[in-house]
Amino acid sequence: MTTSRHPAHLVHDELGTPAELAADCEEAGRNLRLGSPLERAARAAVTAPPSLRFEDYPAEVGKREIRVSDAAARLANALHLHLD
Repeated sequence: MTTSRHPAHLVHDELGTPAELAADCEEAGRNLRLGSPLERAARAAVTAPPSLRFEDYPAEVGKREIRVSDAAARLANALHLHLD
C-alpha cells in the first residue's frame, strides 16, 4: 500500500510517444479501411446530406431483441443482478 498521495505506478507512463500513437491510429484506420481524413472529408463533401423530411423516416421502428447468453446470466446472478 502506498502512503503518498500519488500512486507508485501511473498508467500514462506506459503510453508511447505521440508519434507512435498517431502511427498506431493510422494503421488501425488502414486495417478498418477507413481511408485518410482527407479522403473521408472529400467523400463527405460530395455525398448528399441526410433528409430532414418527416415522411422519409418510418413511423414505427421495432426495438432490437437483446439476448442474454448463459454466461452473462450466470455472471449477473453471481453479482446479484438477476436478469429475468
